[in-house]
Amino acid sequence: MTSEPPLQERSSTTDTPSSVEHFYLNTDKLFIYGVSILSFDRRIMRARPGCAGSRPGLTGLTIAASGLLALLIGAAFAVLLWAIADANSATSARRASRTAIVEAGSLEQLVLGLETGQRGFLITKREEFLQPWQTARKEFPAEARRFTETATSPEQRRSARQITQGVKSLITDYSVPLVEAARRGDPAASGLAATAEGKRRVDALRAQLDQYTTQERAKLAAREDTAGANGRRAVIAAGVGLAASTALVAAFTVFQHRAVVRPVRAAAAAAGQFADGDLAVRITPSNVAEIGTLGTSFNTMAASLQDSRTRIMESVDAVHRRTARDLHDGAQQRLISLMIGLQLTREVISDGDSSATELLDRSMADAQTAIDELRELASGIYPSVLTLKGLPAAVKDLADRCTIPAVVDSKCDQRLPSAVESNAYFIVAEAVTNAVKHARASRIDISLELGEVLRLRVVDDGIGGVDETTAGSGLTGLADRLAAFGGTLTIESPPGGGTSILVQIPIPA
Repeated sequence: MTSEPPLQERSSTTDTPSSVEHFYLNTDKLFIYGVSILSFDRRIMRARPGCAGSRPGLTGLTIAASGLLALLIGAAFAVLLWAIADANSATSARRASRTAIVEAGSLEQLVLGLETGQRGFLITKREEFLQPWQTARKEFPAEARRFTETATSPEQRRSARQITQGVKSLITDYSVPLVEAARRGDPAASGLAATAEGKRRVDALRAQLDQYTTQERAKLAAREDTAGANGRRAVIAAGVGLAASTALVAAFTVFQHRAVVRPVRAAAAAAGQFADGDLAVRITPSNVAEIGTLGTSFNTMAASLQDSRTRIMESVDAVHRRTARDLHDGAQQRLISLMIGLQLTREVISDGDSSATELLDRSMADAQTAIDELRELASGIYPSVLTLKGLPAAVKDLADRCTIPAVVDSKCDQRLPSAVESNAYFIVAEAVTNAVKHARASRIDISLELGEVLRLRVVDDGIGGVDETTAGSGLTGLADRLAAFGGTLTIESPPGGGTSILVQIPIPA
């Protein structure tokens, strides 16, 4: 029979936690630590969002989450390796216990063979019955060595030594002398006392072997239970590690969506609006350093460009006001003076000089036409009523001069910044011009309402079918001017349903 190398048994198979149990306990701590990291990151992200130094970097967060994920995956693989090691150890221990039980059975069979051969010889006095006895004596040293070496614990090894000493004593102190006495014809060798002594010794050895085997079977059962429990713990621990890794991946995916994907989409949408001319668009600051820096840079650029365009528009409005004033105070006054001079000249010339009077009459008519055209030009550049009386009066004057009925409903009774008044007036003027020239309208309704913003609405009953892309270069240009002041222009014009233009302009504080 082949023997296997002895295994040193662990000090306890049930009281001391195994490596799997240690990992199972530490997995909870690891998962709690990961949740704490994510919670800490969220607290950092909520703290002082306006300060770039307090915002965590996307690279750092990615490294932290990747490191934690790698730690969880590594721990999961470690517990699997530990589980395999425990399973191998338990398998080896079970194999050693079975080997020890088999060797105990072999030793017991050797004792029984020894006793059977001895009894047969004592009864028959025939040498052939000693064959099992002689075989048992010959095999005993090797069997005793295997039996002792396969013991699975120091206690079992001491028991094995006691048993082998008992078998050796049975052979050398009892069986061999008894057989030799029987060969010499000693009648005491077959006596009751000698037989009883042999039975007592054999029964004692068998009792020791039974106890040895019982203890080994108990250890085998305990090892099998421990192996099964470790296997279950390994499955649970691996499941916990997998669940924790999945939860971490899901949490980081959600974090990336909220911290990166959504802000980037918002930035792309804002860039599209910005490219379309909406200079008032802004990006909500992000708590992630890189995305926050991108949003801050975009907002700074948009604000700078809006301020630049506002200054340009204000400068243009100032030039318009100055030009209109110069036309009114300069060229228009000179034409009026020329008109008066021509009239005086006409009065002093006699009616008999028909050619001179006709020339003067024609010159006065040309001068009056020039005055009217100059007044119309000055009003188109910047009407004086807008400068003197404000937006409501200028809009009412525009409605009075309209060739179709135009009704004004004003709920604005205060002066506004000149840039706001000029933008609002010229948008209303352009809308009225479009309604008269292109919409075939028979009525125009104009409303002004001042609240947190200035709301202007121009509604006509024309043919409709106008949108922001077909509104004409005049209205589109004014809409671009509006964007410089953060205003909005909305056009509703269903075919056959007229056109409604809504303008909203914020009022500077």
